[in-house]
Amino acid sequence: MSSFWVSCVFRRSRFLKPSLSLLLSGNNKPSNPILNPKLNPHIAKLTNHDRWVPNSEQNFRYVWVASICTTPSQSSVEKETSSSNEKSSWIDLYLPRQARAYAKLARLDKPIGTWLLAWPCMWSITMAAPRGHFPDFKMMALFGCGALLLRGAGCTVNDLLDRDIDNMVERTRLRPVASGLLTPFQGLSFLGFQLLLGLGILLQLNNFSRILGASSLLLVFSYPLMKRFTFWPQAYLGLTFNWGALLGWAAVKGSLDLAVVFPMYISGVFWTLVYDTIYAHQDKEDDLKVGVKSTALRFGDSSKEWTTGFGIACISSLALSGYNADIGWPYYAFLAAASGHLGWQIWTVDLSSRADCNRKYVLSPNKFVSNKWFGAIVFSGILFGRLMQ
Repeated sequence: MSSFWVSCVFRRSRFLKPSLSLLLSGNNKPSNPILNPKLNPHIAKLTNHDRWVPNSEQNFRYVWVASICTTPSQSSVEKETSSSNEKSSWIDLYLPRQARAYAKLARLDKPIGTWLLAWPCMWSITMAAPRGHFPDFKMMALFGCGALLLRGAGCTVNDLLDRDIDNMVERTRLRPVASGLLTPFQGLSFLGFQLLLGLGILLQLNNFSRILGASSLLLVFSYPLMKRFTFWPQAYLGLTFNWGALLGWAAVKGSLDLAVVFPMYISGVFWTLVYDTIYAHQDKEDDLKVGVKSTALRFGDSSKEWTTGFGIACISSLALSGYNADIGWPYYAFLAAASGHLGWQIWTVDLSSRADCNRKYVLSPNKFVSNKWFGAIVFSGILFGRLMQ
């Protein structure tokens, strides 16, 4: 059993904000999770107090000492520590300590966001390929790297703007900026680094694509603010995440064929409304507390009906895009499989279960994370549809 002492000191004439001193009984190692301000929010509040002066009680008249005893089974701090250890990712295992917070800020340990951003790009690049030919693999590699960088930049912007909100949400309170592992200035510097690398990729495209790609930054920077003003931030995310459906075609063709790429872009927006509404249900209680909005709160108990409509609109738009592109029959066979996958997500998800809305384990029947397979099915349909024309 470990224990720590909290000394609350009052001035002689009147109560003022306490000066506090912390002593560890039995173990004075700095690594003890009970006294670590980064792991114990209560200690963080005490040590950040504006009148905190270690070991300076001599000028005060009254001292109140309270002993708080904890055991591993009772301590929420120790539970949180063990929980964080259980969730250790490759970042914690292989990256240098100095780089871990930045990697987590870019969500490198959660690649699903990169997949969701990359698939519309791959769809468009493959659709733009000549009949009977494979898509441009160099272009796909560039867009894959761009998706990784842009997703990281978007997460950085989101965490910088939402750091006060993230502190109040269970799922996000340990993010690097919200938890204090990184300062806002460090986050901004990292954002600049990611954007600089992204610019290097953008400059390898044609002039039309450069302008089109740069214009997406307006969406990237403004998306985190949408949840404060509208119940439809998921729709705005769809506009942002699926910009690659326009950019991929432009990078190959040098222009836009709106009859093909606009239905594809809209299908991506509807797809995002499906998976991100499911995802948003895990945070709906916290969102109510902090006063932010989402489609999960807007739709409530009617969420499955709404997402069913979005799913139908997604598949219909993809079918229209393929028809206008005069693609081969395998595309529609794969599209039927994709519609089955989307229907499975919508009708089997338990929207009252946080775990079911966002399972992170590869072997479990997940919902949100499984959308990378939806993207892969559609991509396969486009690829075989082009090759077999």
